Formats: sequence, structure tokens, C-alpha cells
Amino acid sequence: MQTAAPVRIVPATPERWEDVARLLGGDGDRGCWCQAWRGRDTIARALGETRPETLRRQMTEQLPPPGYLALADDAAIGWAGTSLRTTTPRLLASRTIPSIDDQPVWTIGCLRVLPGSRRRGVSRALIAGVVEAARAAGAPGVEAWPIDPGGRRVDVGLAFVGILHTFLEAGFRPVVETAARSAGLPRILVRLDLRRTDA
Repeated sequence: MQTAAPVRIVPATPERWEDVARLLGGDGDRGCWCQAWRGRDTIARALGETRPETLRRQMTEQLPPPGYLALADDAAIGWAGTSLRTTTPRLLASRTIPSIDDQPVWTIGCLRVLPGSRRRGVSRALIAGVVEAARAAGAPGVEAWPIDPGGRRVDVGLAFVGILHTFLEAGFRPVVETAARSAGLPRILVRLDLRRTDA
């Protein structure tokens, strides 16, 4: 029996553009390109950018990077979209996903794993990789807004926000049920605190 290649997590830096494009570019320029949840479309339109062009620009200037890649045998098989909560327009203006404090936490806005690579812990590896990078950067914490399907099967396209138990296994704590929904289910705000705020 062949053993699956180990998964390695790397930031989406400019030299990884071809990997990102292969992973996210299935729908061409009309695809999401990990932009919908960020709310920077107005800025992109003003610059005359397509979504791929916007993501590519974010890869050169955004901290944290706009995403992290899961690699196996140096092939990209998974993606975690990331951002800083306090500088992400759609999150700042959101009426359905509350801000619980003004901490500049990192966010995991979406997860994508290629068919054929699912059920091998890629999402877990991505979450752990983002947490490790956030901790190394001195971030106060990491947030996400996954759904809890309660054991039911959920369409992969609607589970892009992640599954609650995966985050709980990574040490995140549930904070509040938000008014946002995916797959007809409420999204739960989860937080992993990386440093004490009462020192």
C-alpha cells in the first residue's frame, strides 16, 4: 500500500502564484479567487483589476499573506484564505459576523482541498500551519467562522468556511453563534488566543 506524501504548509508568496492559480482558477476570472469574503471588490474595480489580479497583488503586499498552501510532493492540494480581521473591509462592516473585540487577530475565511486529497487531514494541517505562522508573527489570536453540521454530510462547496469540530480539535473555543449562514447552518465564531491579554 502506497503511503500518502506528507503535507507541508507554506505562505502564498509571489513565487507560488502558479500553484495558487492551479488551485483556485477552475472557474477562470469569474471564480471566487478568495475575494468574496474580504470585501475589497470596490478597491479592485477602481484599480481596473480582475479577481486574479487582486489576489496576485495581495500576495505581494498583504500581511499576513492572503492565504496558505498545503503541498504534497510539492503540488498544491489545499488552500486556507487568511487576513487580518481589523483591516478586512467586509468583516469590519459585517452585521452578521460580530467583532468580539478590537484585537488584530488573524482570520481563516475559507478552506479548500482538492478532490482526491480530501479525508487525509489537509484542512487540519492548513489550520495548524496558519496558527503556527500567526504565533510566530506575534498575532494575539486566530478566528474563523465554521459551521457545525452535526454529523450530516454537507456539500463541499458550502462547507468552504470549515467544519466546527476541526477547529475545536485544533484548540479553538466557540465564542458565539453568528447570524451568518452557510449550507443553511449558522456559522460559529471560534477563537484561538495566542497570547495573554491580561498581563
